[in-house]
Amino acid sequence: MTETTEGTPLWEPSPEFRENAAITRYMGWLAEERDLPFEDYTALWEWSVTDIEGFWSSLWEFFDVRSSKPYEAVLGRREMPGAEWFPGAELNYAEHVFRNAHQGGAALVHASELRPTGETSWGELETRVAAFAAGLAGMGVGRGDRVVAYLPNVPEAVVAFLACASLGAVWSSASPDFGAGSVVDRFKQIGPKVLVACDGYRYGGKDFDRTDVVARLQAEIPTLQRTVLLPYLDEAADAAVLDAAVLWGDVLSANEGAELGFERVPFDHPLWVLYSSGTTGLPKAIVHSQGGILLEHLKKARLHIDLGPGDRFFWFTTTGWMMWNLLVGGLLAGATAVLYDGSPAHPDMGRLWRLAEETGITHFGTSAGYLTGCMKAGVEPGRNFDLSALRGVGSTGSPLPPEGFGWVYGHVKEDLWLYSTSGGTDLCTAFVGGVPLLPVRAGELQARSLGAAVHAFDPDGRPVVGEVGEMVITQPMPSMPVYLWNDEGGERYRESYFDVYPGVWRHGDWILIKEHGGCVISGRSDSTINRGGVRMGTSEIYSAVEAVEEVADSLVVDVPRAGGDSYMPLFVVLKEGAELDDALKKKINTSIRERTSPRHVPNEIFAVPDVPKTLNGKKLEVPIKKILSGTPPDEAASRDSLSNPESLDRFAELSQRLS
Repeated sequence: MTETTEGTPLWEPSPEFRENAAITRYMGWLAEERDLPFEDYTALWEWSVTDIEGFWSSLWEFFDVRSSKPYEAVLGRREMPGAEWFPGAELNYAEHVFRNAHQGGAALVHASELRPTGETSWGELETRVAAFAAGLAGMGVGRGDRVVAYLPNVPEAVVAFLACASLGAVWSSASPDFGAGSVVDRFKQIGPKVLVACDGYRYGGKDFDRTDVVARLQAEIPTLQRTVLLPYLDEAADAAVLDAAVLWGDVLSANEGAELGFERVPFDHPLWVLYSSGTTGLPKAIVHSQGGILLEHLKKARLHIDLGPGDRFFWFTTTGWMMWNLLVGGLLAGATAVLYDGSPAHPDMGRLWRLAEETGITHFGTSAGYLTGCMKAGVEPGRNFDLSALRGVGSTGSPLPPEGFGWVYGHVKEDLWLYSTSGGTDLCTAFVGGVPLLPVRAGELQARSLGAAVHAFDPDGRPVVGEVGEMVITQPMPSMPVYLWNDEGGERYRESYFDVYPGVWRHGDWILIKEHGGCVISGRSDSTINRGGVRMGTSEIYSAVEAVEEVADSLVVDVPRAGGDSYMPLFVVLKEGAELDDALKKKINTSIRERTSPRHVPNEIFAVPDVPKTLNGKKLEVPIKKILSGTPPDEAASRDSLSNPESLDRFAELSQRLS
């Protein structure tokens, strides 16, 4: 495959593609209704982050947001943290989802390793949400009460969430592949009243019983009053093995015929609680509001992903990642949400592309790691599957390297909108990413999102263009956390996001904003490799290392040493049959030297069985740096937050040998 370098133009939206985009209709509406003509996306973005009251109120009107009480102002308070959005308004997120129920057709398409592909119509979804909401109300759940879910990415999770939201209750979820300790660390903080859980799941062809974990959750979360058990692994699972438990099906049948109602709540009323990775302490419990998420996800789904009725929107995710929340948000646009539970590599790496063919996916979302994994495995989606319905591919989780962009256009589909996005759990959205009006260039995120005043700050806190800087957001956004749970006074909130630049959100990533508006994310700013005064984001080094055919994965850290020197080891996971001999080490070093800089050639290279990662697949750079500096593994990272906790011990052993 011909090497694709950063900035290489790969795709240009056709005139028809631009004309049919929802953002084009929005710009026409602004010109006609508000006398605000904008010649291009750049001008539109500049207005959206300058006149933020005008921008967010325009979305309210354009999307016809409905509230039982009108808002008194767009911004009651503007400062960060503490911005007050749309005071006085009362609304309901779930009500806006079901405004699309009249269109008929499928609301959900779903498949898993345990169940065949199936569909849930809008009418069926509404009936089940109504029944489950009535069941929750019968368990004493009302406005502000917490409902937590230990569920896979299946229709029942969507039903339970929407039922919870319809009541004005607060939702929180975790995937059943999370260990008991990590789930307790998350859910116990928020004092839930009801737990919805499955008996187990199947992944990679293997079955995992979770009944004992559910029993432990009941024992260790004292506020729980009732548990709803979903028989998923075993259809004959018995709720009697758990305390105060009832079967999912029994809740629905007992409330058959219930009508769906909507508890309208203040704009800033909590909708759900998401969590930080928790690798170095108790996970932050991040609270997002009903109104903030409603507006942000309408904007994201409709204007930036360009979803609408007739689209089938897929993202490979679990219920423990914010992308599940965004996937459900596609329902706000009237799109069909496509759910999948299982391994993306079982029975082979073509599984998700096969799903795209079977279900007619129009927008296929996944991680950069999956796309590069397909590239390395020699998968040929465009040749082996009918992807005629596919018009967009989304990538997130980590930066997609230029060669990953090239692979998509060379092996998936030539006429395709590939949008790489970056954002986070903290705002439950992407604030840099896709715009259907703009060209796609290799290795770049197309632009900063509307309403997201993203800038690159130099060390003196000044915005820069054309050079790498700290990613910051200088204006408030409605989906910023309303607070962190159990953070009275907001101290942890301020320390998390506003400790470096008071009044300015610091996200913790390095970003390069180019003159034409495209952006490049080069890794976490707290794990940057600085060698001889040359700073390099870890993602740039990974791109160079993993371009070597024999390398499947990698991790690099820079460990400070006495006297101001540093030690930079590189850890590689090799493909089957490969051996880390002198020739391969030379090959890796040459790739790093040529693709990044000679100063970033590692001091040593080690082969490891796997790279330590969080449950959501993010590499553990900072904790490994701490371990190699002498910090005990259990102090450097919470094992329950990792997908492979045993990997920490190998780095502790290495630290002892190096000391």
